[in-house]
Amino acid sequence: MPHAPALLVLDMQNAAVAISHRPEETVTTIALLRERARAAGVPVITVQHDGPGLEPGTEAWRTVPELAPGEGEKTVRKGTADAFLDSDLGPFLTALGVTEVVVAGFATEFCVDTTARQALSRGYDLVLVADGHTTSARPDVDGFVASDRAVAHHNAIYRHISFPGRSIRVLPAAGVDFSAPPVPDPA
Repeated sequence: MPHAPALLVLDMQNAAVAISHRPEETVTTIALLRERARAAGVPVITVQHDGPGLEPGTEAWRTVPELAPGEGEKTVRKGTADAFLDSDLGPFLTALGVTEVVVAGFATEFCVDTTARQALSRGYDLVLVADGHTTSARPDVDGFVASDRAVAHHNAIYRHISFPGRSIRVLPAAGVDFSAPPVPDPA
C-alpha cells in the first residue's frame, strides 16, 4: 500500500489552549505544519472534544482561530481521550486510504497519547510531532510531572516503543516530510 499520511490536530480548542504549556509556540508550530500538509495535499483533520464546559457552540469549544478547519476539511467530534472511540475518524481515514497519522495537539498524556496508541493498534504508522503537542501548564507538584518534562517523557517513550510492522517516528515539525515514506521498522 502506498504511503498516505493524514495530519490529526487534537483538541486545540480555546479552553484547552488557555491552560496549556507553551500555547503560542504550540499553536504556531501546528499552524505551520498544517500549511505544509495542505500544500502537499495531505488531509488535515481537526479533532474536537465534547464534554462539560466544551458544549458545541460555546466559545470554549471552538478551535483556536489560527487552527480553525479550512473549507472542506474534516472535523471529528469525540467524547473521550481516544479520538477513534465512538467517532467517525477510523472510517474516514480508511475511506481516504490513510496509512500514517501525524499527531499533534493537546493533551500530551491524555488525548495525544491515547489516540497515538489507538492509531498504532488499528494498523497506522505514526509520527508524533515532538514540538507539536502540549499539556496543561503546571508546576512539578501534587504528583504531576512538570509540563516540559511530561512532553519530553512522551517523546522519549515513542522513540523506544515498538509495534510489529509499524513505523513510529518522533520528529520536530520542521522534520516532517509528508511525501517521504516511513523508515522501515527493523523489528
